[in-house]
Amino acid sequence: MNQEFKPDDMASRMVSVGDRQIFVSEIGCGYPLLMLHGGGAGASGLSNYSRNIQRLSEHFRVLVVDMPGYGKSTKGIDQSDPFGDLAVTMLGLLDALGIAQAHVIGNSLGGACALRMALEAPHRVSAMVLMGPGGINTTRSLPTKGLKALLSYYNGEGPTREKLTQFIQDYLVYDGSQVPDDLIEARYQASIDPEVIASPPLRAPKGIPNFGKLDFTRDDRLNQCTVPTLVLWGTADKVNRPSGGVTLQKRMANCDLYLFSKTGHWVQWERADEFNSVTLSFLAVRTPEASGRG
Repeated sequence: MNQEFKPDDMASRMVSVGDRQIFVSEIGCGYPLLMLHGGGAGASGLSNYSRNIQRLSEHFRVLVVDMPGYGKSTKGIDQSDPFGDLAVTMLGLLDALGIAQAHVIGNSLGGACALRMALEAPHRVSAMVLMGPGGINTTRSLPTKGLKALLSYYNGEGPTREKLTQFIQDYLVYDGSQVPDDLIEARYQASIDPEVIASPPLRAPKGIPNFGKLDFTRDDRLNQCTVPTLVLWGTADKVNRPSGGVTLQKRMANCDLYLFSKTGHWVQWERADEFNSVTLSFLAVRTPEASGRG
């Protein structure tokens, strides 16, 4: 059964990474496991992984972050290279925490960040689990309706609860009726933080931008990446196309793929028990003997 964690059970603090302050929450002990959330409006680490933290912390030192631009962390992302900006910051966070190597879990934007970390510094990522990561096959067809909704949230009339409700219920999950109202309200309140409105982390200023340079399949390093990778994708994902999973499996040397039927963009939330089990099984046999601390 899903084990909802209690934020009070976690030790949370701000960590300085360059000129940014990154909000980190920690629970458990053992080998470090860095968890990176998605990029939808109002996203944060703790809300993104509310159904996974407790279970994973029974086996790992779980580090849940608010990535730059989100939650309690410093706002603003380099719009010209968001994946690279986030990856450099998360690698800097590992440095600040004295962690030489870690497992990394990433959902959507967090998955793109994790993959970029593995390309930039493969020796720092011992294994990764990616759920519907961004930046795959982005130039092969028009952006999905879900991605358009994500990028246009702060455009036009600006953020509204109705827009966010539609995004979550229609695009993030397979069955929108399962999403509790308090989750939607919490994300809406986070999305209207004045600092976020002043500098939205992901936004299309004039329509949908050209994702050519943000497509991992155009990066030759992808073929040389040997980091053990588990890709989890909902077949009903309306934000990032499930075909991206097959692409990664074909291009990467050590990539396993698991497709979840009747599941949307939030595999870790919609299919939490299965996600927790398959993730723990995958990481258990890929955890180095060393503690991973620098």
